[in-house]
Amino acid sequence: MKKIKVVTIVGARPQFIKAATLSSYLKREFNDVIIHTGQHYDKGMSDVFFSQLKIPKPKYNLGIRSSSQGEQVGKMLIGIEKVLMKEKPRLVIVYGDTNSTLAGALAAVKLHIPIAHIEAGLRSFNRSMPEEINRVSVDHISDLLFCPTRTAVLNLKNENIKKGVYLVGDVMYDSICCYLSKAQDKSKILSKMKLARRGYYLLTIHRAENTSDLNRLKEILAYFDKLDLPVIFPIHPRTRKFIANSFKSRGNLVLTLPVSYLDMLMLEQNARAIITDSGGVQKEAYILKVPCFTLRNETEWVETLKYGCNRLIKNDAGGLSFTLRRLDRDLIRFKSNIYGRGNAAEKICAIIKRSISAA
Repeated sequence: MKKIKVVTIVGARPQFIKAATLSSYLKREFNDVIIHTGQHYDKGMSDVFFSQLKIPKPKYNLGIRSSSQGEQVGKMLIGIEKVLMKEKPRLVIVYGDTNSTLAGALAAVKLHIPIAHIEAGLRSFNRSMPEEINRVSVDHISDLLFCPTRTAVLNLKNENIKKGVYLVGDVMYDSICCYLSKAQDKSKILSKMKLARRGYYLLTIHRAENTSDLNRLKEILAYFDKLDLPVIFPIHPRTRKFIANSFKSRGNLVLTLPVSYLDMLMLEQNARAIITDSGGVQKEAYILKVPCFTLRNETEWVETLKYGCNRLIKNDAGGLSFTLRRLDRDLIRFKSNIYGRGNAAEKICAIIKRSISAA
């Protein structure tokens, strides 16, 4: 019997991770055609994830790299539309809040193809963030909205989005459940970098508010270069572009190339604390029970802020000093199961199957 065709659209590192667990369920029931927009094109941010997580090779790679927001979305929209017109899927699946997410959803809705949005309902309530605009826009045109948390469901309800909303848990939690033991067994990153457990901080920075102003970025990096432990910084290609030839570490800030998913899990799990502006890394820190400090004024992952698990570092990196000194004295509690029970992908696939069958 011929399988029903669906299209999955990915383009960035977090989306590869999310797609890893869901794709294993989708391929059992559907002909899942994967489109890679090319938004993350660096091998360390793209190719390694497909090989390491055994994600099926994309049938299409649009090769659309960094450019202005409008140009990038426009090129993606043109490329995705051509593929959808050729493939004629019954459903388009998009993840998260990137430009790939927005372009995929816009292309689908214009062609009257139903949309499934995974990680729906998240809100930072900061409309100056491109990601927030993407989230809101995609949620309001999607047919199936798969929410990772109860807060996400409530956010949608407050925007009068009630139909097609499902609380399923978080597929990134699924991925950690699936791959953590493999990472512990296979990854050699700690010994390779001569890192002791809890003997370093882990830093990730990539958002425009922290990287587009070179002076602010240099100020942030200079501050971290003075901390009491080594600061491991797997540097995002966007950030590397900004600081090339303009910042030199005194030795405490250790810049590395992007690392694989398994290596990143080990760096996260064994860090003294994680400092980031990434939504996905905040969530991974919480799941792995590692204190997190977020270089943003707000977060869409509000659950992580409870019980001192995650703290916002607003505008001024200098505010981090006192927080880190208090780390040992704080009572930090990580609540179990706020992101589900590790079966979100299975739930999503079952709902998609029922929805398509009922259409």
